[in-house]
Amino acid sequence: MMGQAVDQQDRLFYEFNLDERVPATHLLRRIDAVLDLSWLRGELKPYYSHTGCPSIDPELMIRMLLVGYCYSVRSERRLCQEVELNLAYRWFCRLGLEDKIPNHSTFSVNRHGRFRDADVLRQVFESVVCQCMEAGLVGGEGFAVDASVIEANASRFQRVDGSEIDWSEEQLARHAIQEYVAALESENSPLNPDKLPKALSPSDPAAAWTTRGRNKVMFGYSLNYLIDMEGTVIVDVEATPTRISKEVDAAETMLQRTEERFALKPERIAGDVAYGTGEMLGWLVAHDIDPHIPVWDRSEVAAKGKFARGDFSYDKERDLYVCPGGKELKTSGTVHDGTTIKYIAKRSDCRQCPLKPQCTTGRERRVSRDVNQEARDYTQALMETEAYATSRVERKKIERLFGEAKHILSMVRLRLRGLTGAHDEFLLTATVQNLKRLANHSTRPPPQPMMA
Repeated sequence: MMGQAVDQQDRLFYEFNLDERVPATHLLRRIDAVLDLSWLRGELKPYYSHTGCPSIDPELMIRMLLVGYCYSVRSERRLCQEVELNLAYRWFCRLGLEDKIPNHSTFSVNRHGRFRDADVLRQVFESVVCQCMEAGLVGGEGFAVDASVIEANASRFQRVDGSEIDWSEEQLARHAIQEYVAALESENSPLNPDKLPKALSPSDPAAAWTTRGRNKVMFGYSLNYLIDMEGTVIVDVEATPTRISKEVDAAETMLQRTEERFALKPERIAGDVAYGTGEMLGWLVAHDIDPHIPVWDRSEVAAKGKFARGDFSYDKERDLYVCPGGKELKTSGTVHDGTTIKYIAKRSDCRQCPLKPQCTTGRERRVSRDVNQEARDYTQALMETEAYATSRVERKKIERLFGEAKHILSMVRLRLRGLTGAHDEFLLTATVQNLKRLANHSTRPPPQPMMA
């Protein structure tokens, strides 16, 4: 028999416990068990007025943002709609059934205001890293560094020459444009106003025009991760325009910041060949960090049938090279381009040398030596060790984190614009990844003792 349709509710009052509606195994319940934001209100107190109407609770906004990035809801308008309807989201955000949801515009106001002034999102990220350290998830012995390209919120079909653009008043009112113009005018700006890019986005000028990423040309930012290879915890994150030089600079920045903030300094670091420049290797060796990184050395590529630099032996005491024919190549000691020193053979030696056809087509042979050549040689020696081989395998963990960010958390294209907008999105993504790692670790049952 078919049941009768229910036209009205018979009961006027219901008992409803929101906590009972969230399963014990729910991801948000497990994250809530490890998330500590008790410090947040005190940290932000100086940024609030002592008069006027009460503002939206900052912890509520942070919890809502974490929900959004955990479930790939990065539109704040849609996030408010989802929290309105989803009981688990309400429970995690400490909202009752009758509590009102903040307006989506509140997030933008706080992001460009007090959140950014207090660097709150970085503080949230670093507090989670500290919790991971306390839980024993960070070994601190071996790190890995890498970058992945994320498409900017900028159309690839709308680009202009950076030297020719003339900003309108409407454009200058946008935060991303203001940030870019301020960077150009700053004395310590990483941008070079005399050499502006040929391809620049009018909506997000800080983004770099690149062919890397999803096999297409686009404007993008690099998501830079520094991870602990033992526990697969992201210990630092940085946003840069998609340029290899900026990614290498970001690696130094993250290593220095990790040591300052957490007193963590790895014994070894793994990375791909992009980080194998002489300058980077020299910096790592000078800081007592073993570079488990392939050496980037273009000078080793010899013309067909010609001697490479490796065929010349270096005399450190006399600071000269000896060619395969036994002749000396000396230098004036001048550093070219701040990176290399030239060693030149005598023309008379080369003119009479029977090996010249195998050496050079010029009048004399020249050999370049990087100012950080000792660091290069040290790194090449490390490549033969078992520890290096281990690092090359463990380094793959960072690729899995990028895969999780893109394919599970949908960090494929940015929603916010500007370098600080990219920072905000990357920090939230990394925070969620670490929280999931911490939650899984905390709820994992202890290992059972083996039976005799």
